Amino acid sequence: MALGFGTSGLRGLVSELTDRACALYTRAFVRYLKDRGEVRGPVALAGDLRASTPRLLRAVAWAVRQEGLEAEWCGFIPTPALAHHAFARRQPSLMVTGSHIPDDRNGLKFHLPWGEVLKADEAAIAQRHAALADALERDETQAAFFGADGSLYSDDLPSLGVPQAEAEAAYLRRYLEFFPRGCLAGRRVVVYEHSTVARDLLGRLLEALGAQVIRVGRSDRFIPVDTEAVEDPAQLAGWVQAHQADALVTADGDGDRPLVVDERGAVVRGDVLGILVAAYLKADTVVAPVSCNTALERCDWFRRVTRTRIGSPYVIAGMQAAPDAGARRVVGFEANGGFLLGSDVSGEVPGSTLTALPTRDAALPILAVLHAAARRALRLSQLVAGLPRRFTRSGLLRPFPTEQGQALVARFERGGVPEVEQCFGPTFGMVKVLDFTDGARVTFADDTVVHVRPSGNAPEFRVYTEAETEERAAASLEQALVRVRQVAAPAAP
Repeated sequence: MALGFGTSGLRGLVSELTDRACALYTRAFVRYLKDRGEVRGPVALAGDLRASTPRLLRAVAWAVRQEGLEAEWCGFIPTPALAHHAFARRQPSLMVTGSHIPDDRNGLKFHLPWGEVLKADEAAIAQRHAALADALERDETQAAFFGADGSLYSDDLPSLGVPQAEAEAAYLRRYLEFFPRGCLAGRRVVVYEHSTVARDLLGRLLEALGAQVIRVGRSDRFIPVDTEAVEDPAQLAGWVQAHQADALVTADGDGDRPLVVDERGAVVRGDVLGILVAAYLKADTVVAPVSCNTALERCDWFRRVTRTRIGSPYVIAGMQAAPDAGARRVVGFEANGGFLLGSDVSGEVPGSTLTALPTRDAALPILAVLHAAARRALRLSQLVAGLPRRFTRSGLLRPFPTEQGQALVARFERGGVPEVEQCFGPTFGMVKVLDFTDGARVTFADDTVVHVRPSGNAPEFRVYTEAETEERAAASLEQALVRVRQVAAPAAP
């Protein structure tokens, strides 16, 4: 896995994320800020609970100080909590996290003083990184800080010290002041804690709003929970049933992607969750990647829907453009459930306002959907049943070399409909619409959708399906996974 920017931040194998690599990318980020004249106050830092995160954090803090700035250690808190703290103070921030990917990988998420770095920012940071790496080869003084394996000498590693508590406290206040007091009274909610950095915050928020919380599955070993491709639905359903709960909730490693399971033990897909939360917030404009459920358009609840490429930078860019078209309440979400708030919104509590937070968040969609059901005295499954009947599934092929996946999509793009029908036609029939916004998204004559896309940050190949029934969506996924593996296999010598 090559070290580089993916759909959200810099990702790579831990073996590639040496102290030297982390320090150079951090210094490139700070120099980009300086060149833009955007350095205000310290750089806020936080991290997830991976085994490699403390080492990476120390390298990042060292690099910030080498650039003449202070590093503000905010603790092991969710990415949206760090971002909320830093955006409010117009200061840059950096999160050490690999999100949902396995423990042998990690990454860096950079935030400008007002929002996530977008694709143009990533390119500018990468350019400065290349220049710094080249200069390091010629600067014996700087090179002396690192060993042959890229490690900082131990005497140069700073101590992170005691984290300041305000970032976490402000994130809690954000939601406790917005949602009505006691709004979840009478609801039993299982919190699957595993190794998400949001595990304590989620339980505290739910209890403070009146829910009875049952905590399960806490782990000292990092567990990569992918909210878009859930690997253990039977275990989650078992916890719901064992505790006769109204819901089970959790988040990915850095707490910016939610996972919600209803009272029957069924996973509420992230894009379905996003539609329900957008409606709860009375959004007039919704921005979502092309991979999200088409119930978004079919429900006809929103004045405008904008589709983008996959990745929060593209969703954020779409939200930023929305006010020019007259939007007032702008939200965005992704198929993984991460929810982005592009506008300030008022709440039920008199005088309450939820300020914009244009980065993925797990807490808001969890609390909003639970409250939406509670105030109408509905089960979560009943809330979901109010949407048009479109069902999605997603799966992964791994290991699957990125180059092999890219070659398959390029083949479809070159060959067009005939090439796609040659691959999928015997199973899915004739092609109605072919969309290459991100990967290859195929809508067939019966409105079944198969969407294939190589991962941007791991040797994986994602396959999404959508259909009129759960059974058809699930069967289509299995068929598509088998077919992709067959047609993408390298030719025999």
